[in-house]
Amino acid sequence: MTETSVPEVSIRTGQRNRQVAIASQWQLTWWSFKKHKLATVSLWVVGLMYFISLFCEFIAPDNPSKPNRRSVYQPPQMIHFIDKVDGSTRIRPYVYKMNRIRDPETLRISYERSGDKIYLKLFGEGPKYEFWGLWETKIHLLATENPREKFFLFGADRLGRDMFSRVMYGTRISMSIGLVGVAISLVLGILLGGLSGFYGGRVDVVIQRLIEFVLSLPTIPIWLALAASLPPSWPIYQQYFVITLIVSMVGWTELGRVVRGRFLAMKNDDFVVAARLDGVSEARVIFRHMLPSLTSHIIASLTLAIPLMILAETGLSFLGLGLQPPAISWGVLLKEAQNIISISQAPWLFIPGGAVVIAVLAFNFLGDGMRDAADPYGH
Repeated sequence: MTETSVPEVSIRTGQRNRQVAIASQWQLTWWSFKKHKLATVSLWVVGLMYFISLFCEFIAPDNPSKPNRRSVYQPPQMIHFIDKVDGSTRIRPYVYKMNRIRDPETLRISYERSGDKIYLKLFGEGPKYEFWGLWETKIHLLATENPREKFFLFGADRLGRDMFSRVMYGTRISMSIGLVGVAISLVLGILLGGLSGFYGGRVDVVIQRLIEFVLSLPTIPIWLALAASLPPSWPIYQQYFVITLIVSMVGWTELGRVVRGRFLAMKNDDFVVAARLDGVSEARVIFRHMLPSLTSHIIASLTLAIPLMILAETGLSFLGLGLQPPAISWGVLLKEAQNIISISQAPWLFIPGGAVVIAVLAFNFLGDGMRDAADPYGH
């Protein structure tokens, strides 16, 4: 190393040390989180899934509930981008048309690729839909140049419905039910756990016995019993609300214990004692001084709790005890793949299971990164 480079390295090191010294807790947490590469990638994956949840009507190329008897169990079609016509090459997305063939002896339907092409375009016109229930439009992210033609990126199900569109719509319910369930767990966990740790005594004893009672319940049988008691005639939004309550019934207990333990450790700290001696109200001590120091830990805990909510809803719907058709969730879609015909003839019906795996892994990796970043001084 040359003599002139030594002062430059020392200057850069000194600048970094000064930045760390004056950085806020959130800045330190973010810098620590960015070092976790897998968690950073998972953050983008989770963000993409919630983007799909918000704009699934626009992203889905077809009506997810419209059957098409001419496309029953049609296999997935791959998008090609290099189009060669009359010796010239150009970039133009297309899929090959699939011809439907029926065996004259067994009457079994199969498909074979033809030489005809179905050309695609961005922001094209397709079936009508209501965007967020506000206005009607025909514009889709990807559509055929000829609105009469159909394409199936993830294949079609037993009724000829587009699986790609159904997976996009299922993302909204499966991803949002985790957020809603975690929000309920957040309120109960912070409220009851905070009261238990801050006041102690009889309040602590009563709340801890309640948590122990809830944890002693056999989770899966209770979920099955409660879900089976739902009237099948209920509309989708009522089923969604009750299923959310069921899957969040146990989730608040772990967060409640974490908050209680942190409150017990902090309530005798100098900054809390100083705030009490200064005449600050108990509510302000809790919400202004104690809870902010738990924010990063709470976020990490919630991030790890969301995949459990997603798996619970998927499992209940897969067993036929959760959401019911015409609701569309990943669990409802997987229920279509419960027979041997699906395994042998239409393996693409298991694609929603891949979406569940990706979502759960992404949330777990994201939660691990946020949990490590929650203590930036420990690295």
